[in-house]
Amino acid sequence: MAPSAYSYMAMWYRKIGREVHERLMRKILIEWRKAPAIVRVERPFRLERARKLGYKAKQGVVVVRVRLMRGPFNRRRPDSGRRPKRMGVYGITAWKSWRQVAEERAARKYSNLEVLNSYWVADDGMYRYFEVILIDCNLSTIKNDPLYSGICGREVPKRRIIRRLRERQKKTIEYLKKTLLPRLKEAPSQQ
Repeated sequence: MAPSAYSYMAMWYRKIGREVHERLMRKILIEWRKAPAIVRVERPFRLERARKLGYKAKQGVVVVRVRLMRGPFNRRRPDSGRRPKRMGVYGITAWKSWRQVAEERAARKYSNLEVLNSYWVADDGMYRYFEVILIDCNLSTIKNDPLYSGICGREVPKRRIIRRLRERQKKTIEYLKKTLLPRLKEAPSQQ
């Protein structure tokens, strides 16, 4: 059986087509660097990936390219004396992934749309690029589509991307409820 068109498109993001892909991307990334940080694009750059994540070329479905600054999470070294272990400079990790930050920025810019999904597009020396798929829940074409009914339903909260708790926060809250609350309830009875 012959490979599909989508399999050929996906080939550029694997090792097979890496050399040709890098030469082509060089020109494209120069243009993207000059563009604004959040840009609405006519069609997705990685069509096969967008289709897997729920993109359809129909009214009410919007694709936005988000540019994020790359860089370390190292903090400035403190001036006063500490031993190196307690400086708090290295080993700092982000609470959110780059992808989640891109989704939140796109959701803030396009406040009337809901985030469906997102995916990585490209990296260069300074920036990281993601494409975010957004949908307009007010249009009848989206409301009647069974693929998007889980996001546009009545019981689904609006602006879910911005208001969602981070996984670490959820785990911390659950841990505190299990361990700390029983101890607090027992403490007054012992005195």
